[in-house]
Amino acid sequence: MYLSLADRHGPQTDQTTSTRAKTTAIRVAPTVIALGIVSLLTDVSSEAVAAVLPLYVTGSLGLSMVAYGFLEGLHQGVSAVVRIAAGYAADRTERPKAIAIAGYGLSMVTRAGLLIVQGFAGIAVLVGLDRIGKGIRTAPRDAMIQEVSQPEHLARSFGVHRMLDTIGATIGPLLAFLVLLAVPEGYRVVFALSLAAAIIGVSVLVLFVPAIRLGAAKNSDPASASASAPSPTARTAPTGRSVRSWGRAWGTLDRPLRRLLLAAGLLGLLTVGDGFIYLAVMSHGHLDPVWFPLLFVGTNAIFLSLAIPVGRLADRTSRGAVLVLGHLFLAGAYLAAAFGGHGLWLIVALVMLGIFYAATDGVLSALAGQLSPAGRTATGIGAAQTVVAVTRLAASTGFGALWVLFGAVPIMMAAAVVLVAMLPAAWWLVVRR
Repeated sequence: MYLSLADRHGPQTDQTTSTRAKTTAIRVAPTVIALGIVSLLTDVSSEAVAAVLPLYVTGSLGLSMVAYGFLEGLHQGVSAVVRIAAGYAADRTERPKAIAIAGYGLSMVTRAGLLIVQGFAGIAVLVGLDRIGKGIRTAPRDAMIQEVSQPEHLARSFGVHRMLDTIGATIGPLLAFLVLLAVPEGYRVVFALSLAAAIIGVSVLVLFVPAIRLGAAKNSDPASASASAPSPTARTAPTGRSVRSWGRAWGTLDRPLRRLLLAAGLLGLLTVGDGFIYLAVMSHGHLDPVWFPLLFVGTNAIFLSLAIPVGRLADRTSRGAVLVLGHLFLAGAYLAAAFGGHGLWLIVALVMLGIFYAATDGVLSALAGQLSPAGRTATGIGAAQTVVAVTRLAASTGFGALWVLFGAVPIMMAAAVVLVAMLPAAWWLVVRR
């Protein structure tokens, strides 16, 4: 929540209002907290499933790494087919909550499907539908965060949301671990608990998140418009509703945002899912499969502890620089997973991966929102997320095939080297330009 003394005590001079607002502002809006709680519950649901899916697919179902690579690719990238469309719809209707509810609701339904469906085809369909639900909800949700946040503290607001999101992402795998510890092969118990968490999350969204209208505050309140003005580096464009189809939404994006999308795409091609990194750790043979879900917990705990500090750092320095340099830690995670599966190398892999997410997840949305044209915030954020999802789909699918051909260690090392080689190009696109 944020509120100034001027709001509480009536009209005051501009200087007094400005001074007191600076000293009494609370920089996170209640809607950000509410959306964070929704994401927390949803991530308890989704990450509990994600933490057991690699073992369930390759162990219980007996599928190959190629099959898992395909499912991981779906998990990473199928949401791309709807992300920019959902963002455009949120901008066009100016009411993102209803769209977000549809996305969260679709993912909730897939949890029930996991209790019924067996076999590769059924699991693939459910994973795809779940990710489509994620694609529908993400841009409208992030647009709501952008709408209610102070521009100068935007990355921090996203950091707070991602912190709550990551609490759920930490609880989910821990819950899965406890279930498997108590009930060997208890995958269906995990799926049932996942469904319960998803139902509660959707209920919180419906009951406690207000129906925000995008741009309403800016259009109706001159003071609010002034307070919400974009930072000096943000690019703006005339508002309007002349776009007739979501495909033309790409054409409304300014050149700085397009350069960000290109950089995100280059880096996304070298970003594979967490499951591959953890399976590479296990390939050394030093870790019992029952501990597998705790690897997700370790990474998410690091992400949780760093989301707000790194968001603050990005706001105070350069969001683009933090985004690009964060990929150095992903390369470090690849190398640590390649070098060893126990002791120091295991810890390094989890820490590096957690830092990577803290430096990129919320920061990318904040930067995309900052560079989006006026009236196209959700479209811009959705476009960035679409590019990342598509490239990670390609990365994960290709990585599964290369794993079978060459093995985990050589591919992890090669991915780290090529990723580092990509960073100067990304820096030139996002920071120097």
